Amino acid sequence: MSAADLARLQFAATTGIHWLFVILTMGLVPLVAIMHTRAAYTRDPVKRAVRERMTRFWGQLYVINYAVGIVTGLVMEFQFGLSWSGLSKFAGNVFGAPLALETLIAFFAESTFLGMWIFGWGRMRRGVHVTLIWLVALTAYASGYWIMVANGFMQHPVGYEVRDGAAYLTDFGALLTNSSALVALLHIALAALTTGGVFIAGVSAYHFLRRTTETELFRGSMLLGLWVAMVTSFFVVIVGEMQRPVIERTQPMKDAVLENSGVAEVQAQLVKEHGPGDYVPWQDTLRISMDAMTIIGNTVSTITFIAVILLWRNRLMRWRPALWVLVASVPFPFIASVGGWVVREVGRQPWLVYGELTVEDALSHVGTAALAVSCTVFIAVFLALAVTNWTLITRFALRGPDATQLGSTEPLPDDAPDGPGGDAEEKQPLPAF
Repeated sequence: MSAADLARLQFAATTGIHWLFVILTMGLVPLVAIMHTRAAYTRDPVKRAVRERMTRFWGQLYVINYAVGIVTGLVMEFQFGLSWSGLSKFAGNVFGAPLALETLIAFFAESTFLGMWIFGWGRMRRGVHVTLIWLVALTAYASGYWIMVANGFMQHPVGYEVRDGAAYLTDFGALLTNSSALVALLHIALAALTTGGVFIAGVSAYHFLRRTTETELFRGSMLLGLWVAMVTSFFVVIVGEMQRPVIERTQPMKDAVLENSGVAEVQAQLVKEHGPGDYVPWQDTLRISMDAMTIIGNTVSTITFIAVILLWRNRLMRWRPALWVLVASVPFPFIASVGGWVVREVGRQPWLVYGELTVEDALSHVGTAALAVSCTVFIAVFLALAVTNWTLITRFALRGPDATQLGSTEPLPDDAPDGPGGDAEEKQPLPAF
């Protein structure tokens, strides 16, 4: 393999693995926030206890995924300097700011709010505690926005001018409102919520198959997960189609390959615009990825729609074949999201910054042997982290709420005196998690 192939393989593998953490994080955190809000403001003490256990159970799975995933995210941006110094030199003045803001939000604001939420059980007024998890959700999506702003510039560069071989930002507003970033962000947000909903529904279905005694907890989880997944999986297909006019306008070769029409004509046009070269990406890879994403998206939408209908009179919880289908559906959104990522990234080849910087020109001057070692080490570490993450998630998900350590403080008595903010909450020892 050439140095360029190794560098591309390393970045593709590490980014793809990291994305599996990100999409579950973005998908779970709003649902955990909804659960916590309902638990905090439920007056019935029995229902409140069930909903709090629900929040802590799913919150612990979210925290595991976030904690391991943040490690993979720490090294992502270092690869710009390790393997793609040409990209940093050309576009660093433009997307350096979005990446810096993403780092501040993800590794400072989001982590701070999450840490306060984790250790705030039994120590904060309920309004403050609920606000923290919503701030975690907000910063998670804000982080995604800044990443898509940087990626959107690479897909469709706007608001810049080239001086002395480097791009300089001239219109920050154009960068922030890049259509290639905004429509894709909405598509990703819906895909993440679909992933979170299917995950919750699948794990809940497994516990019903085991004839769990936590019927109310997992029924409520199943209800929330299926409704969210059904609605978002329907709209994720619609928003996905909304990207086609943007792609047709900004990346005609990607559109031609996906339509399987006019590839030769677009190739000739790009040669006239940018000089000799092969501007056709890997056609089979692109089409297979697109087909996989489309088929899986429609399948998940159909499954969740039928499952919501079966919720009537709790028929779903008693029909074991349907429960097994929900369990088997858990990996589907992850596979579809990776397919979508491949379509977005591979489809713009051979450009790293479309129309301005090719992959070959962006590659660092690093020897093939050094890149081979780097590629092997990076992929091995990321695979180990992914295995660790899913081993922990699977273990705690299958054990159920009894194994939950998040927020494991002694419950407050119903007649406890009001705290500083008027809520019946006293200071408790720090939770074990």
